[in-house]
Amino acid sequence: MVPVQTFAPELLLRAQPVRVAFFDVDGVLTDGGLYFSEAGETLKRFSSLDGHGLKLLQRHGITPAVVSGRDGKPLRQRLSALGVTHLRLGTEDKAPAAQSILDELGLGWAAAAAMGDDWPDLPLLRRAALAVAPPAAHDEVRAMAHHVTRRAAGEGAAREFCDLLLMARGAYAAELEAAAR
Repeated sequence: MVPVQTFAPELLLRAQPVRVAFFDVDGVLTDGGLYFSEAGETLKRFSSLDGHGLKLLQRHGITPAVVSGRDGKPLRQRLSALGVTHLRLGTEDKAPAAQSILDELGLGWAAAAAMGDDWPDLPLLRRAALAVAPPAAHDEVRAMAHHVTRRAAGEGAAREFCDLLLMARGAYAAELEAAAR
C-alpha cells in the first residue's frame, strides 16, 4: 500500500534525530475549548486518531511527553490509558519542565520535537529541533513552527505530527501496510 500522506524532504530530514516529542494539551491534543460541568468539573474531548499516533511513536522508540499548564483527572486518565508516562502537568514554566524530562531520558534538545499552540509553548518550540503547530495556533507560534498541520487541534493534528515523525524514522509505510492486512 502506497502512503497518501507526504511531507517535504527537508522536514523529514529535520525530524530524523527526534527521540522525544513534547505535546501541549489544550489546543493541541484537544480543540482548545474548556468545557465545565454543572459541578465545575473540566471536561475534555480527545481524538482517537491522536491517541493511536502516540501509541505508534512509543512502538518505534519515540517517547511522547506532555507538558501542560493544566492538570486534571480526565487528562491523567487519558494519558495513562495511552501509556504516556513522561508528564509535567500544571506548570506554566514549560522549558524547565521539558528539560527535566530530557534529563531523565538522557537526551538533548537536538533529539526533541515539540507541538504547541500558544505563547507558553514558545520556549519549547524555540529549543526543539522540530517545532510543529496546529492551524489555529497563535500567529507567533505558527511563525516559529517548521510545520503547521493541515488537521485541526483535537481532530488529528497531533496524529499528523506523529505521522511525520514515523515517516522520518522509516516506520510509517510498514505500519500502514500491517494495518491494511
